[in-house]
Amino acid sequence: MNNKTEKMNEYLDWYEDLLTEKQKEICTQYYREDFSLAEISENFDVSRSAILDTLRRSEKIMEEYEEKLQLVQKFHARSEIYDKIKSFGNKEINQYVMLLEENE
Repeated sequence: MNNKTEKMNEYLDWYEDLLTEKQKEICTQYYREDFSLAEISENFDVSRSAILDTLRRSEKIMEEYEEKLQLVQKFHARSEIYDKIKSFGNKEINQYVMLLEENE
């Protein structure tokens, strides 16, 4: 992954339902919608440091989930394998690979 924002967005894709609603909304505004800390703190009527603390806690939680469950890592490994299989050019096998990818 190229940078922290991309990494956190991917973690949100996999783990956001495991965060509290407040954590989820703050992370969404910060990472997906590119709001500043000041804008988010205004939206929640709390200090910027409270928003930063929530972001840090949320990041740590998602990193711990990934460390234990490795859903993102396994997804990327499967994607690489699917790409290698598709490169063989067998249409019938590629159809099955596409079905597997759709059910991820």
